[in-house]
Amino acid sequence: MSMRGVERVFQVPRQRLAIWLQEEAETLPDLETTLAEPAEEDALELDELWSFVQKKDNKRWIWIALLRSTRQIVAYAIGDRSEATCRRLWERIPARYRRLQTFSDFWEAYQKVVPPEQHQAVGKETGQTAHVERWNNTLRQRVGRFVRTTLSFSKSETFHEIALKLFVFRYNRRRLALISQT
Repeated sequence: MSMRGVERVFQVPRQRLAIWLQEEAETLPDLETTLAEPAEEDALELDELWSFVQKKDNKRWIWIALLRSTRQIVAYAIGDRSEATCRRLWERIPARYRRLQTFSDFWEAYQKVVPPEQHQAVGKETGQTAHVERWNNTLRQRVGRFVRTTLSFSKSETFHEIALKLFVFRYNRRRLALISQT
């Protein structure tokens, strides 16, 4: 639901809601605290998807690293589609996950950043990036501002990142709870 929608339904001023969301995002612990331990034979799936802030000409690429066995997001970065943003993603991946076999599409930034001995560029038909591609669909289905053709969109970089951070954190915690039950 958009912030205006929340404002109307719950009769909370948008400014108060914005402050609450910022405070909530700032108090979240490290994303690493929401992650299960990787298995020895586990793999990371890397992918990027675009969204926008204000207008479609102002694209923002969301880079994702997903742990295959748990479907949890290990790290993310928002930026352009450059090697620098890919490097920021790679540096945010905790060390114990960075040693895993890694699969991505053929985007050249991955070949420049991920060590070649553990990276494999694959096509979608192989199924090696199916989980991260599916996660991208989940993000677009559950958070309106990440849909490509929408009336719900981020009006600022700050709230674009806050929306992603809150979603990823809650998503990972739900996945961790499911893993703990088995």
